[in-house]
Order: sequence, then structure tokens, then C-alpha cells
Amino acid sequence: MSVYIRSLKGPYDELLPFLTASIVGRSISASEEPSADVSTAAGRVAVRAFERYSWAGSNRVGMTLTAVEDGDAVHVVGITVGGSQAVFMKINTFGEDAFLETLINACAAWESKHGVLPQR
Repeated sequence: MSVYIRSLKGPYDELLPFLTASIVGRSISASEEPSADVSTAAGRVAVRAFERYSWAGSNRVGMTLTAVEDGDAVHVVGITVGGSQAVFMKINTFGEDAFLETLINACAAWESKHGVLPQR
């Protein structure tokens, strides 16, 4: 399991489609799975699930993306799962790491256009 956390600046309504397109657009086997959106008095929260085939691991890997609206910031959390061929421990995380890298690259591209927030 790999985890990535980043705080981004810019419009929440533009960031989510950008991240989704960036993740799905980087792999022919990537797909967006079920999603959920919650609105509260404090802001909005989006949870997205993605899946793709990992050629390196010869298996499928999943990634969740959670985006939390916080004023002018959007806090992004990506977590990858699956991808191991072992029963009791992970012996192959290549696919997970590569899938998470699509989110990391998308966040970097977003920051190059919208600027960087100080990270907590």
C-alpha cells in the first residue's frame, strides 16, 4: 500500500475532473470505479476509486482518491491497494507505486499552473 498526501490550491470544481482525466488518461486499462460526494457546512469531500491492470505485476491494482475542500485549498489523499501476488505479505508493489505516480504527476502539473501551497 502506498499513500500520497498533498494540499493544492485552485477551484475544487476544476481540480476533480483534472485529476480524474489525468489518472484515467495515463493507462489504456485504467477505469474510474464508484465514487461518492459529500457536502457539509465546512466544505465538500469527494471520494473516487480507480483500477487498472499492472503489466509489471501481472495483476490489477486499485487507487482511491479523496479530495477535501478547505477554503482556497483542496487536500488530496491517494492510496493504492492490491497488486501483490503473495498470500501473507507484499512482494511486488511496482504496480501500486506506478499507479500512485500518475496522481503525483497530475498534482505536479496542477501546481505548475496554479501555484504551490505550503505543505503541512
